[in-house]
Amino acid sequence: MKNKSVQLLYFFPAAAAILLLITGCADNEVVDQCLTGHKYGFFGGLWHGFIAPFDFVGMLFSDEITMYAQNNNGGLYALGFLLGSGGWGFFGSKGATRVRRTRVSTSSERFDKAEIVD
Repeated sequence: MKNKSVQLLYFFPAAAAILLLITGCADNEVVDQCLTGHKYGFFGGLWHGFIAPFDFVGMLFSDEITMYAQNNNGGLYALGFLLGSGGWGFFGSKGATRVRRTRVSTSSERFDKAEIVD
């Protein structure tokens, strides 16, 4: 039993080291061209959030379409994208979850005064 625990003690660090070496051989994607030109801010993120469902459908058929602008200004773009895509439920959640509430009187349906007939 002690032999197996020693084997596991050496196996996990060796597996982690091999995994680290393998991932170091992965190709790098050059994104310098994506980061030049217009930088998108809050309103760009808001617009991209609005059109996100259409972008998703387009992404299924073309590698040229992306949902999220790579050249953005960070937090404000992300906030605009979140609001535009309805991520916090501002634009449609109230109507979709509307429940009609009515009071129902059950006193007329009770059988408290009913007779038991044999």
